[in-house]
Amino acid sequence: MPRVSKADYTIGVVGVGRMGANIARHLQEDGFPVTVVYDAHKPLASKLGRELKARVAADLADVTAHADFIITVVTDDASMKNIFATRGDSLLTGARGKTFINCATVSPDVHVEVEKRAAKVKARTLEGCMASSITQAREGTLYLMCGGKKPVFDRCKPILDSMSVSLRYIGGSGKAAQVKALVNMVMNINTAGLAEGLGLGKALGLDLKVLMEVFSQTGANSRVLQTDGEDMVARDHECYFSASHAAKDSGIALRVAASKNMQLPLARAAKAQFDRMIQIGKGELDKSGVAELTFPGRSGGAGKKKAAAKKAAVAKKKAPASKR
Repeated sequence: MPRVSKADYTIGVVGVGRMGANIARHLQEDGFPVTVVYDAHKPLASKLGRELKARVAADLADVTAHADFIITVVTDDASMKNIFATRGDSLLTGARGKTFINCATVSPDVHVEVEKRAAKVKARTLEGCMASSITQAREGTLYLMCGGKKPVFDRCKPILDSMSVSLRYIGGSGKAAQVKALVNMVMNINTAGLAEGLGLGKALGLDLKVLMEVFSQTGANSRVLQTDGEDMVARDHECYFSASHAAKDSGIALRVAASKNMQLPLARAAKAQFDRMIQIGKGELDKSGVAELTFPGRSGGAGKKKAAAKKAAVAKKKAPASKR
């Protein structure tokens, strides 16, 4: 049922990393009382709780007890299933009549399963899939794609409107997560492709500023060029969307594709690049950091490989015949 005042909404936030904490800050500033916060990493929750003067929940059930609308922003499928566990500490404890807005990027079938679990205890769930980053979370300008039952979407709409500048109802449970998986899959392909284009341009000695201008005026243009191009050149990889998250999200898309017997070679190749970043200890860089793999002379880049091969060839040439 519609509520006439923002103050009538009591909100809890589970998962108060960069995205969750900034969503909480924005909602509080916009007049929605954030009454309780929780994070598996207790210091994060304690710090935000002090800032917002909100309760720091002792456990998941404590969140549900002190809020009617609970926003969750967790890292992966396993975490999502854990916070909605059917036994032990769980958000589902005492959840009758409560509404959960789940904003993490997780597999579509996990959203479907969570909706079923919530329904058994007379609670409601909604996917609030975000196609934005930390700055937009803080400003309330997220791009939100929602999935679930339409009456639940309508019930949550004042909160969702506050969080977003563009709000779309996609369809039933799992549908918004499918769209989000495709959004991130294509974004990751574009990011890896841009890194290769700029890296090759650098190897050719081209003026990268001019190259990016040409890209922007031709079929090479993309949103990623606008957000990541300069950062790739300047090696400014402050994290807004990490390489490890890019790998995870491309993996979700590939699993969805496998369920439809589809092969997606470009998505698989892009995922391999972000997987490699994780392997060399760069997974927490922003996704723009994939340029570190392609620009000549950078760690993991083509230039380093070429230099290593040249060094090996010189060493072989200088080695005595008995050593060859």
